Amino acid sequence: MSVHNNYLVVVMKEGVNITPEHNKFLLEVTNNHFSNKPFVYITHRVNSYSVDPKIYFETSKIENLRGFAVVSSNYKAKINAQIEQMFFNKPFEIFATLDEAFIWANELVK
Repeated sequence: MSVHNNYLVVVMKEGVNITPEHNKFLLEVTNNHFSNKPFVYITHRVNSYSVDPKIYFETSKIENLRGFAVVSSNYKAKINAQIEQMFFNKPFEIFATLDEAFIWANELVK
């Protein structure tokens, strides 16, 4: 995970299963680095891993989280992200490059 002014970028390990329990760590990080400041979560999907869609119900509750971006050039990862979008009630976009996600994130937190 790397933390920037308006967003954080996360690269998950290969084969991990992301569950709602993972939000505890996310909350710690966001409380320390984005306390009362809007931010965007960017996941750079360079590895293959699974996501329990229920995590998005909890992640959506983070008040200062303005949006969620998935960055991948992998077709399967993009299809999975389209399904995940249905479980997230804030802006959720899919990008081919990190630079596109950075631009979107910076605009979203203005």
